[in-house]
Amino acid sequence: MSAPTSKTFGKSTREVPHHSQKAQKWYPADDEAQPKSVRKAVRAWAPRSTLQPGTVLILLAGRFRGKRVNLDQGVLLVTGPFKINGVPLRRVNSRYVIATSYKIDLSGLDTKKVDEIASEKYFARDRTAEKAGEEAFFKQGEKPQKKEISSSRAADQKTVDKALIASIKKVDMLASYLASSFSLRKGDKPHEMKW
Repeated sequence: MSAPTSKTFGKSTREVPHHSQKAQKWYPADDEAQPKSVRKAVRAWAPRSTLQPGTVLILLAGRFRGKRVNLDQGVLLVTGPFKINGVPLRRVNSRYVIATSYKIDLSGLDTKKVDEIASEKYFARDRTAEKAGEEAFFKQGEKPQKKEISSSRAADQKTVDKALIASIKKVDMLASYLASSFSLRKGDKPHEMKW
């Protein structure tokens, strides 16, 4: 390639690229993958200041929307408790919750057990059951079998619920508050409500 040449047009001078630097007339038929440039640095997720362990949350989406649940861990592992409002131990994205100002005392809860439950392995799905193939296609008309809950999960739910229910019973009307569903009526202004 040769260097660009400078040409004078009237009183001004500018550099003009040589003809070899012009755009190509023909382009290759196959697109070559261009490396993508990342504009933003990947930052570690930091929970909102209102999302602290023991906070009562309101679920906004999913099967249990409108239910009030307790935040047990910073990774948004929530539970109803199941005995009070039917919400089991589950993980929830922080975008789908509203944090209330009420907190429940978690002093009786075993933190090692909660950390074990919050792990990725605990909530991993069985991939072999999903790849059924042709047999599953022909069984579509039949009623689906109800998922069996493992005894270890049920035992984990009971141990977590036992500690939570003990602290919930110490506060008047808290169990009925958690059991009731959250909803908005006509004329309610959520931006003016105190959570």
